[in-house]
Amino acid sequence: MGLFYSLNQVSMRTIALLVVSNCFMTYAWYGHLKSNAAALPLWKLILISWGIAFFEYLFMVPANNIYGKREGFSAFQLKTIQEVISLVVFGVFAVLVLKEKLQWNYLAAFACILLAVVFMFYKKG
Repeated sequence: MGLFYSLNQVSMRTIALLVVSNCFMTYAWYGHLKSNAAALPLWKLILISWGIAFFEYLFMVPANNIYGKREGFSAFQLKTIQEVISLVVFGVFAVLVLKEKLQWNYLAAFACILLAVVFMFYKKG
């Protein structure tokens, strides 16, 4: 029926690069919440986060520009993939690093987002 792309059409390079880029970005945005960063001035936290985010771009730009478009993903599909990866990476980070509890409503919300992926990649026929 063609609900999803077959596995041989999905670029694992794109997905792998997006996972790596999201690991950097999650740490840049939220890593200071776990550390003793509160003692640092805000301008230093911003510069540190920008420095970490630089590496995110080293992976994100090739994932989207070089591999994503070449593999036939639309811009909407690339963004949807990125958002799901971002939520998975953040979820793991929040539970393992920030020691947040994973609640049922978070899982329900994530299931709704996964439903959006089904619609994004739905192919007629």
